[in-house]
Amino acid sequence: MPHPSPEPSPTPPDWPHCAHGTTPEDTVGCLGIHAPGHTACLAHLADADRDAYLDGLTPGADIDHRGTSFTGPLLHALLNALLDPATGHPRLGEVRFDSATFQDDAQFVRATFQGHAWFDSATFHDLASFDWAVFEGLGRFESAIFKGYAHFDSAAFEGYAGFRSATFHDLAWFDSATFQGITKFDSATFEHLAQFDSATFHDASFVRAAFQGTSQFGQVTFEGHASFGYAIFQGAAHFRSAVFEGDARFDEATFERRVALGPLVCAGRFVLSEAMFSGPANLSFAARRLECLRTRWTSTAELRLRYATVDFAHAVFEYPLTIAAEANPFVLPDGQPVDEQVLADAPDAAVRMASLRGVDAAHLVLADVDLAGCLFTGTVHLDQLRLEGACVFDTVPPAVHWRGWRPVRFTQRRTLAEEHHWRASEPSAARGWNVAVLGAGRVGPLQLAPVYRALRKAFEDGKHEPGAADFYYGEMGAA
Repeated sequence: MPHPSPEPSPTPPDWPHCAHGTTPEDTVGCLGIHAPGHTACLAHLADADRDAYLDGLTPGADIDHRGTSFTGPLLHALLNALLDPATGHPRLGEVRFDSATFQDDAQFVRATFQGHAWFDSATFHDLASFDWAVFEGLGRFESAIFKGYAHFDSAAFEGYAGFRSATFHDLAWFDSATFQGITKFDSATFEHLAQFDSATFHDASFVRAAFQGTSQFGQVTFEGHASFGYAIFQGAAHFRSAVFEGDARFDEATFERRVALGPLVCAGRFVLSEAMFSGPANLSFAARRLECLRTRWTSTAELRLRYATVDFAHAVFEYPLTIAAEANPFVLPDGQPVDEQVLADAPDAAVRMASLRGVDAAHLVLADVDLAGCLFTGTVHLDQLRLEGACVFDTVPPAVHWRGWRPVRFTQRRTLAEEHHWRASEPSAARGWNVAVLGAGRVGPLQLAPVYRALRKAFEDGKHEPGAADFYYGEMGAA
């Protein structure tokens, strides 16, 4: 069996290593750990000693081949020694392949790892195939380098799955893979297509991951929280029919090209705060809450939403941006409606704006959105805001209200949430005004009058005379 030629390394490993092939330029030599009972690694054992070692292995055995360089025939011989006669597939105990090098195809198809499996800093020069593999303990590929295709289709990770700082130089497939424990792809780099279609995650983190090619998360289920904070999507990003059963966090993520997020469902918060969208964006969410604080959009964007309460405070957009409520469930390309079961306990599918504070509304279009609780003070160019469809505002308390024995009458009109908060805070306030929510701050007549004035002009420009009259009344009442 030919011996592989490991790349020289000037730094000795932490384990007793083979040191085969040392030279004056390479004083360390082969990094492979000593095979049991020998002073050479598995790759550099004499043929008779290697055969004796392999003959002594049984299915489920623990193996340690850290730093070892494997050719295709050597890896095949090792896995063949661990075949389970009942299944015809490799069955391994605890395995250590840290810093190992796989020169040819690494075929772990349908292998079962009954103990922990360590592939940290391993290098796969060609195909790495773990399709239908089962990791019953932790499966770690942290800082691993995949130079060829990486296949994890239908792989099952029953414990921790670690791919932190891993680099995928070619295509990476995780279709239908299941991750039952914590999964971390933090700081991983995907240079080409990264595909996770139909994968299931319990608790996933892709913080600071870099997707340089297309990333596809079609029909993916995140059973816990999912974190993509600081991730960079340099290619197209698709999350069609993804389901987030907890929070989905994309804080400070960067989307450099066209992005299509959805249609997707999020039972918790979908956080895009301080994210950057450089290309056209189409977002279709059925989510409990959408947070876009200080999010920046430098191209056109359309957000079609259901169920969501939207916080858009201090968002920045330079081109037309539309936020629209979708009356009916989203429909997938195959004609089937998106399953919204995780939002079954929501009171209704209405879209509610929580805040537009700090926004330049010159390019903003709102359609069929509930603005009853929206905070407007600090919004600029409100007179250019376009309101389409049934955008509803709050109203004053009921027409007749009793303060002690004296009736108090209010003329019915549209009103802002912040007027409610101001009037409710007055010592002599009548009942029926809504008190401020936590974090709403305190505003008074001086802040409210210009908001009413700007919205009145927006209604006038939209030929909505009743709305304009209501806001004229509000302007006068706040002045």
